[in-house]
Amino acid sequence: MSARNPDTEPPDDTNPEWQDKDFAAARPAGEILPGLFGKPQTDAMLRPRRGRPPATHRKEQVSLRLDPDVIEAFRATGPGWQTRMNQALRDWLSEHHRP
Repeated sequence: MSARNPDTEPPDDTNPEWQDKDFAAARPAGEILPGLFGKPQTDAMLRPRRGRPPATHRKEQVSLRLDPDVIEAFRATGPGWQTRMNQALRDWLSEHHRP
């Protein structure tokens, strides 16, 4: 920070700001990374991954009609109410289900 402008950062000599010549010399990661890591690793690193990772035990979406007071009671417990409802059903199964 300088005395005149306390919001600015001092220059970073180990990682200087890029100039036009730096941008002109830059190459896409797809051109550089194969020489460093090999093509298979590069392809894996640059493959877009969207959303959360797939679960080992995927849950199934169902449509279920429940009484409004039951839904409201679970919703009133705050975020995560569906997970708690799932656990309540699991607890009931462990007590009542006989294989």
